[in-house]
Amino acid sequence: MTFSQALPKSLSPSRLQDFQACPRRYQYASVERLAQPASYAATKGRFVHHVFEKLLAENAAERDRDLALSFVPDAVEHVLTESVRRDLDLDAQGEARLVAEATSIIDTYFTMEDPCEVSHEGVELRLSATIEDTPLFGILDRLDRDSDGDLVIVDYKTGSLPNRDYDAKTFANTELYAALCEAKLGERPRRIRLMYVAKGETIERPVTEVLARARVATAVSAWSKIKGFYDDGAFPANPSRNTCRFCAYTATCRASGVSVPAS
Repeated sequence: MTFSQALPKSLSPSRLQDFQACPRRYQYASVERLAQPASYAATKGRFVHHVFEKLLAENAAERDRDLALSFVPDAVEHVLTESVRRDLDLDAQGEARLVAEATSIIDTYFTMEDPCEVSHEGVELRLSATIEDTPLFGILDRLDRDSDGDLVIVDYKTGSLPNRDYDAKTFANTELYAALCEAKLGERPRRIRLMYVAKGETIERPVTEVLARARVATAVSAWSKIKGFYDDGAFPANPSRNTCRFCAYTATCRASGVSVPAS
């Protein structure tokens, strides 16, 4: 098989995660760019991120709860698009539920930090750099400058708290962001802060040179394999109950002959 679509120009942490889970998922999402239907959880996450992005773009002294809630109608307009509503079969009652849950998350956020005291270098910060011939790209929720003058990567999470026995996996994406920051900005962030805004809890991890290098090595190895599979015209499938459970492409895989396990 020869792909009619061009190979993506860069590798993001989320697409790296796709590839590590299943190369065929990467093929469908990044090479063939097959549409993925919206999910309720992801839509709620985008809704909350939209409000936080708007809030943190305002003058620090004005960042209160009322200002945050004033951005909810804007999030409804820009996040709950017609295609999203169609995918979610979202009626007025469903919209009200989603907005109520998002508002609850916003309320919880204000118990975690005072946004008036946040000093950041950027929100929804887009960074790209080529490291060891591997083009990397990422969008940081927030890049803070703490009271000691150090950079801190802040990532909002709207899902459940992770199992702390698997911190290496939990922090993997953001550690690649740290490498991107160092390559692009000439400064390695000192810490990573994951804010589980639906649960009101924060977990942090220092950024070390060893971990940053390890994440880069993983990305470099993956990019080499991606190019090889692309040239070969096929990305192998890696079906398993866990891998396929939340994948949007199970029907496509089955149609192509992949033995997708029952969920």
